[in-house]
Amino acid sequence: MSEETILNVSEDASLGKVEIAPGVIEVIAGIATTEIEGVYSRRGNFATDVAERFGLKTHTKGIKVELTDTGVTIDVYVVFNYGVTIPLVAQKVQQNIRQQLKTMTALEIEEINVHVVGVHMDKEESQSE
Repeated sequence: MSEETILNVSEDASLGKVEIAPGVIEVIAGIATTEIEGVYSRRGNFATDVAERFGLKTHTKGIKVELTDTGVTIDVYVVFNYGVTIPLVAQKVQQNIRQQLKTMTALEIEEINVHVVGVHMDKEESQSE
């Protein structure tokens, strides 16, 4: 992994440089993930779960960005709704993240890995059975 923590994206240095922090990429990827139908939530860690209980919205929850020498790798940890076609929804997540990042940052992403860590069962359906 590269020691560099900020991505330099400016091509024309005559006006100055443009840098993007990995946290910005995480936020964009997080919002793009929740836009897809079939995604119930993103899986975070203990700290993000506690923060959400106090009402803090964490857009970076379940998103990990790695800056390598070959490019940007994104890992997304999600919980899908029961009954969705997992490969299809995962592919839509990958496409939406790639499109949003290309539109907003002009970055080419090397990999977007979707890790399905759970399936959410609808409480109303399980109680009626």
